[in-house]
Amino acid sequence: MKTLHDFNFNNQKAIIRVDFNVPLDEHFKVTDTTRIEAAKPTIDKIIADGGSVILMSHLGRPKGFEEQYSLKHIVEAVEKVLQKKIKFVSDCIGSAVEQEVANLASGEILLLENLRFYSEEEKGDVAFAEKLANFGDIYVNDAFGTAHRAHASTTIIAQFFPNKKCFGFLLAKEIESINKVLTNSEKPVTAILGGSKVSSKITVIENILDKVNHMIIGGGMTFTFVKALGGQIGNSICEDDKLDLAIEILKQAKEKGVQIHLPVDVVAADAFSNDANTQVVDVKQIPDGWQGLDAGPKSLAIFDRILNDSKTILWNGPLGVFEMDTFSKGTIALGESIAEATKNGAFSLVGGGDSVAAVKQFGLEPKMSYVSTGGGAMLEMLEGRVLPGIAAILED
Repeated sequence: MKTLHDFNFNNQKAIIRVDFNVPLDEHFKVTDTTRIEAAKPTIDKIIADGGSVILMSHLGRPKGFEEQYSLKHIVEAVEKVLQKKIKFVSDCIGSAVEQEVANLASGEILLLENLRFYSEEEKGDVAFAEKLANFGDIYVNDAFGTAHRAHASTTIIAQFFPNKKCFGFLLAKEIESINKVLTNSEKPVTAILGGSKVSSKITVIENILDKVNHMIIGGGMTFTFVKALGGQIGNSICEDDKLDLAIEILKQAKEKGVQIHLPVDVVAADAFSNDANTQVVDVKQIPDGWQGLDAGPKSLAIFDRILNDSKTILWNGPLGVFEMDTFSKGTIALGESIAEATKNGAFSLVGGGDSVAAVKQFGLEPKMSYVSTGGGAMLEMLEGRVLPGIAAILED
């Protein structure tokens, strides 16, 4: 796996695919610089070597050129994070960009305009990729969040750099962390899969059953399993067409010697509201008109014991409706159990939009071994797929 350490960037122009798809407020100010900060070590290494940097990214889902999606809005935030002046050009191909690239001196950084202003980017157009490739001497992919897309700048461009392409530090770390869970894990391995639907996690479950010792199932998925096992789930969310699948998963797990842990009690509510009436009930005996919205105290005690005995932990999906304060306790307690296990030497990987949002919201991010930056990309790797953006770098 070629990384930045395999190259000296002195007098080289590095064209880097970064993921600067950051959130903006109504005044077009960046509200979360996490993704920019994640790319900083890669940019710093190239500049320290005496190279120059051309940054390319997308922002949002524009239909052609839309001013609100211009990367000019993020220049100030990028300069603040990198602590360097950066140049910006209001296009990503064409003569104006060629001129800026030609004038780029060692130590300088140029940010190109939003790649998705051209439909060729998402189509994976070869001619468009070649135009981008002509700007750089070395291609660096550091955008894990888009590595599962075969777009021009994430995948197709790599073919124009047969021996001069590599992973940036962020993307290398993502691959390493996921491999640490899937292939090089220290046992016992525990996976926590939450979220509302079994259907969205089925391929992940099937792929990781061979690799884990314990699987904790939480969130809305719980109730499909509980109903399949004959429990009363009241008004809880359930995929009635997946009941047979839930039984099949339990059967496969048993055959493979994997222990599946469902919540034994839940915090049930009489409405989907932060102000609803609540009661703690047995997960198999939720009264009519009530719905389970968080894991209960007995469940959390069981999960805590399992996690504290684990050496490798994967967390993908919350235990309850953590966005509502009343139903956030289970997710917070789970996060604290993982943090404690990590402190005691376990390796913990957190990924998936909601889990990442939860660890950030509750201040748990620094207590985890690694928090992934790419929701969809991580999910596809956990499903056992080879991501096109990664494969393109590994090919000669």
